[in-house]
Amino acid sequence: MRFGIIANFGRPDAAAAVETILDWCDNNGHDVFVCENVVSGPKMDVKTVSRSELCVDSDIVVSLGGDGTMLATARAIGKKEIPILGINLGYLGFLTQLTPEQLENAMERVTSDDYHIEERMLLKTNVIDGQQLESRYALNDVVIDKGGVSRVINISLYANDEYICSYTADGLIIATPTGSTAYSLAVGGPILNPNMNAFIASPISPFSLTSRPMIFPADVMLEVRIRSEHGNANLTIDGQVATNFSPTGTIRITRADHVVKFIKFEENSFYDVLRRKLHWGRLPVVDYQKADLLKKEPPNNHE
Repeated sequence: MRFGIIANFGRPDAAAAVETILDWCDNNGHDVFVCENVVSGPKMDVKTVSRSELCVDSDIVVSLGGDGTMLATARAIGKKEIPILGINLGYLGFLTQLTPEQLENAMERVTSDDYHIEERMLLKTNVIDGQQLESRYALNDVVIDKGGVSRVINISLYANDEYICSYTADGLIIATPTGSTAYSLAVGGPILNPNMNAFIASPISPFSLTSRPMIFPADVMLEVRIRSEHGNANLTIDGQVATNFSPTGTIRITRADHVVKFIKFEENSFYDVLRRKLHWGRLPVVDYQKADLLKKEPPNNHE
């Protein structure tokens, strides 16, 4: 089997994790290709390749870093649909659910076909009458916002050419089910199971008490029309690819024709990760001794 490695060397454990993979592949007779951002160390006597070459030569790509590294890895793989094994070297690690201590065991299970593939939908973004982004595909979300100016923008949302509603807000997030636990969640959007096929439209700080996030089926074409009176607007893909956007522009968002494939193991379910990492559904801990004290009648100072 041929393994590719994409690593974030801003993480302190990245070099050791890469060395672990190199040694394991060497001991078990597997080929390994390392992305060219790897700086060779004493035990890294391996030829590095570009990201495009990595995606041609690899059967599995191992992403070492945080969720941002996983997003960048998905973007690098593009339409190749090579399965990604995520190892968390960051903090939350919602997409990268395994730890470095589980790395060798995960490699063994992958080569033994003891895993399943989870397909995640992507968003495709088209800018109408404007400059296209270098990367148009989003695994988490597409965000249209007001930029660095502290003034709202006006946004109109359409689905299959039907007018839905307008927002006066700081911006609008169009998220996938994968992105439902990211920025969209922070602005009050719902959590969706990542195996669903749907879009979430979540306004950012809307100037209205009645504006709420909406869920659309994935087969619709969403169109976002912008009017920014102060002349600023930003378009961002997955929080990593950004551009200044026309203050009177239009963006069309559809489901992409390809998917991202994550390698998953049965014991790491989506709901288990929600409970462990986001403390979802956790009941408050009650200090019963303190609660009993609070129940006591206050002293009557007039007696």
